[in-house]
Amino acid sequence: QVQLVESGGGSVQAGGSLRLSCEVSEDTNKPYCMAWFRQAPGKEREGVAAIYTHGDLSVYADSVKGRFTISQDNVEKTVYLQMKNLKPEDTAVYYCAAKADYCYFQVGSSATYPFWGQGTQVTVSS
Repeated sequence: QVQLVESGGGSVQAGGSLRLSCEVSEDTNKPYCMAWFRQAPGKEREGVAAIYTHGDLSVYADSVKGRFTISQDNVEKTVYLQMKNLKPEDTAVYYCAAKADYCYFQVGSSATYPFWGQGTQVTVSS
């Protein structure tokens, strides 16, 4: 069983930065694809970025490439999402998700991730 706890959301002005954290509680050392998704009101959940815990692979949605960076600290068992140059359209609830699988060079569908955190709100004002 995997438990995920997000933190770091908040409100910023456009052009600002935030860093989200996802603490991972997992008793084995199995490889996972760890991802960040977001969901804005009235919109579908969108994959933002993903990283493979047992390698160097990281992938990003086109909408965030060059602005967001996903990283991990395997000692602290924490996955981060550094967000820079934030835009109002980045406003959403951000979720950390995990699946015991390779990332396959894309974030993939939310339906493929069985483990989810509770979400953290990010609000970007213009």
